[in-house]
Amino acid sequence: MEKTKNIYFKDKKDYIKNKLLKEHEYYIYKYQKCLRLEEISNNKFLKYFYRRKKNILGAKLGIYISKNVFAEGLHIWHYGNIIVNGGSKVGKNCILHGDNCIGNNGRDNKCPVIGDNVDIGVGAKIIGDLHIADNVKIGAGAVVIVDCLEIGATYVGVPARKVQKVR
Repeated sequence: MEKTKNIYFKDKKDYIKNKLLKEHEYYIYKYQKCLRLEEISNNKFLKYFYRRKKNILGAKLGIYISKNVFAEGLHIWHYGNIIVNGGSKVGKNCILHGDNCIGNNGRDNKCPVIGDNVDIGVGAKIIGDLHIADNVKIGAGAVVIVDCLEIGATYVGVPARKVQKVR
């Protein structure tokens, strides 16, 4: 939990300031805290308590993330319309910029498997039974419907395609 707190706040003063001013970082942190507490709780009552708290806050923020989808280090920049299917698996240090959908394609229940350190731009959608390699960047508004297997590549467009790095 401390690592998540460090993603959003520089120090204790910054945390207190954000809490008092009701800044969006505070609410995103609070949502993630409930998500992680739901995941690690061994007590059935507490598990449901944290899930309910997470779902109430998520409804206000426009975020739905099932438990045990993201590994540690998830960073959400902006709340609003973030939907992640419970069948998806996402590695460490994923960045969501907001207005994202990660889930099945509507024809079957197979979901994406996303590697570590993936940066998902504003409005990007990742749909279907596909794999995304580590250190991939997905551009704003991209719709990923096929595998992205090259480590460190950048994908943009609808449907998403790999772009060459400019030197």
